[in-house]
Amino acid sequence: MRRDISGEGQVADAAWPDEDWSAVNPADAGWSADGIDRIWSYADTIATATLMIVQGGRVVASRGDLAHRYQCHSIRKSFLSALIGIHEGEGTIDLSRSLAQLGIDDKEGLSEREKAATIYDLLTARSGIFHPAGYESAWMKSIKEPRHSHAPGTFWSYNNWDFNALGTIFGALTGAGIHDDFQERIARPLGMQDFRFDEERRDGWIEPDDCSAHPAYPFRMSTRDLARFGLMFLRQGRWRSRQVVPANWVATSVLPLSDAGPRGGYGYMWWVSRSGAGFPGVVLPEGSYSAQGVGGQCCLVIPSLDLVVVHRVNTDKKGEEVDRFAFGRLLRLVLDARTG
Repeated sequence: MRRDISGEGQVADAAWPDEDWSAVNPADAGWSADGIDRIWSYADTIATATLMIVQGGRVVASRGDLAHRYQCHSIRKSFLSALIGIHEGEGTIDLSRSLAQLGIDDKEGLSEREKAATIYDLLTARSGIFHPAGYESAWMKSIKEPRHSHAPGTFWSYNNWDFNALGTIFGALTGAGIHDDFQERIARPLGMQDFRFDEERRDGWIEPDDCSAHPAYPFRMSTRDLARFGLMFLRQGRWRSRQVVPANWVATSVLPLSDAGPRGGYGYMWWVSRSGAGFPGVVLPEGSYSAQGVGGQCCLVIPSLDLVVVHRVNTDKKGEEVDRFAFGRLLRLVLDARTG
């Protein structure tokens, strides 16, 4: 059973960004000026392009070009998870349906056991399907299990086959393109300032690969727009008076449904803190969760502190990266800067 965290009264009284974000004096919000200086001093030594800290719906501190649309990489998966939640709530998507029922296959052919995997199994990265997949990082390739080594639903593995096939399934069941639907269902209701998907500019695309029939669906997004997405999840899927993503879907999405070792836990295409684990060198408050992408892209939500932290790296520049150890140290400085 999903727990109801709608909290409508609390959310209705909260601060929201208008056309642009409003800022708050850090000291008034319980932040140390010296602590924030230490954040910027360290960020200057690594490849941080932007950092935006939002507490209570207002910007406490920010650095960099917040309007620049950086590559999101695997943050795309949390976007798709939100869209699936919307359509599941409307009855368009049934998580119990299997790949066999949906007619899903791939270039090397899926076994009958693999086709028994459900949408839920893919959403939680437990399909047991280790067919070649596109848009994989070097780390993802290094952890890929042998084909047919695990039955559906029995083993968690961060696996792009699951995430890409979900994109195919989403299109088949809804009749919508992922990027079109994101613009209509999420970007516009949240008042995103920079995201566009129209004839003049497309901040998303389909990325095919010869190894698989199921393409990736990358996004570009600005830091300030990604912060709106994080704030919407912090507010239980609500944006002002509108329930954009069902509250119970948000609650279930960010439960640590699988043990991801030192990376914490994993929910519905969200990374979830587990006993404080998530990034090296920092203990995250219980209930924290994040959307992450290669190179140091992160949208971290810490409900217990009413906090959203967005970090971006310009991976369009070859070699630009903030590794998990450096990002963990940066996060520790962010948490240490709070005085309240």
